[in-house]
Amino acid sequence: MTHNKKEGEPCCPKFDTSKWDKKAFTWKEKKFIRDTFPLFMHMPWPPMIGKSIGKLWKMATEAKAAPDLKDFLCLSHDSSPWKGEHYMAVTKEVEGADNVTLSGDYMSMVFDGPYNAVPKYMKELDEYLESEGKKAKDYYFYYTTCPKCAKIYGHNYMVGIAEV
Repeated sequence: MTHNKKEGEPCCPKFDTSKWDKKAFTWKEKKFIRDTFPLFMHMPWPPMIGKSIGKLWKMATEAKAAPDLKDFLCLSHDSSPWKGEHYMAVTKEVEGADNVTLSGDYMSMVFDGPYNAVPKYMKELDEYLESEGKKAKDYYFYYTTCPKCAKIYGHNYMVGIAEV
């Protein structure tokens, strides 16, 4: 996604927390395209995040596989302390991309705060899962807006998603 709008105008849609906060859902072969980026002890280098998401978005739009912006979903996943992955939801397979599907049961919780609070949010998500009798197998985070739009909206919402 790009900032082709006038300064101060958002490029990301306003996020509706009610769709994601404390929700359970099942994905059955949900289509994504994946890209990897380097991490240092789980910390990304910010320019690599934008580059990765921009690359995926370009591939999705050029293949006419991008969802409506209201359905935009890009998950971040730390596969190791040294490598992160982005999973961008698409409407169909994209030729030349790393096409993957996710299937399983998931639970989500919305947070509003700084990116560096993700470890704290994971603990809160674990507490919520425990209260529901569930345990996380894996974690993903959905950063709902770019940093510029988070500033415009006055919220830095992110969704913790746990495969259960």
